[in-house]
Amino acid sequence: MNRALCIIVTAIIGITVIAGAQAAPVHLADSLVIRFANRTRLVIYAPDKAGIQALSNYDLNKIVREMGMKLDSLPGGQTAISQDGERFLKDTVLVVTKKKNSFTIVINSNGDTTKTGSRQKDENDRDYERAKRRKRERDGGGFDYGLSIGLNNFIQQSANLAYPEDSYDLRPIGSRYVALSVGAMPTLIRGKYASLKLYYGVEVAWNNFMFEGNNVAEKTPTGVAFPDAGRVLQKSKLTVCTIGIPVVPRVTFYNTDGRKICHIGLGGYINYRLDSYRKIKEADGSKDRRHSDFYLNNYRYGLIAHLGLRSVDFFVKYDMSPLFQADKGPDVRTITFGVGF
Repeated sequence: MNRALCIIVTAIIGITVIAGAQAAPVHLADSLVIRFANRTRLVIYAPDKAGIQALSNYDLNKIVREMGMKLDSLPGGQTAISQDGERFLKDTVLVVTKKKNSFTIVINSNGDTTKTGSRQKDENDRDYERAKRRKRERDGGGFDYGLSIGLNNFIQQSANLAYPEDSYDLRPIGSRYVALSVGAMPTLIRGKYASLKLYYGVEVAWNNFMFEGNNVAEKTPTGVAFPDAGRVLQKSKLTVCTIGIPVVPRVTFYNTDGRKICHIGLGGYINYRLDSYRKIKEADGSKDRRHSDFYLNNYRYGLIAHLGLRSVDFFVKYDMSPLFQADKGPDVRTITFGVGF
């Protein structure tokens, strides 16, 4: 091991915790000890004074900064430091490799930037970005944008002779759900193999209720009605656009390498109706769209469950509130299921 390597490896390993520390540098023969007020001591050993002066060739701030970032992104464990024979300079990237019961931090460098090939720099950049991305995944920092797609259906709560169930039967595939969302998921409790997180955000959603037959939605003075159009229609649907706030506690599980395996969550949501309309497509392809509230409840709330596998999130939403106002439409709840990205 050459002299420069002795200096840098000892400098990293020499960060230890002591009691009753004060921020003051203390010089010993061929060594430098710096005590900090936060009970931390930095010890640097060198064979001579020239070794201490040679520290100007190294970016010690980057060493501490990158080690802290990378170690924060991994579960606890013993850490070993190895070197490939070159100095840790300002363009060097630390590469973390997990073994059975410990983690190895490899100083991956071939010298300064003028001597490093483009392929080596690309690999180092990927390792660096991968470590940062994994830390963001565990911490849930920042906001993410999402897209959810799925299907809708009605669950009838009580029968009403004024609204026979076959008058508002839905097409299983045609009754689609689409939502755009932005949200965050900070970590509340972090463990080695599992973490408790809280997902919250804002989403704009469209529930499309496409009728099975030739029935159409109409607003009458006494309530919503679903009469037969008396002609063959290509499609007839009622669309409700809402803005909502979902809040879902999640438990995320990790493997021994710190990679996400899956997550499960159960929470709730509240939505407010922004718009609603009925759309008819005639047999000849012509369309008719009419906007109305159709006696729909402006506020909807319910439960939502998540089951995620890596980056894919399956969900089920159930409205605990009725879709229509009391005695103004059928007593139905909405259930929605699908996948989010």
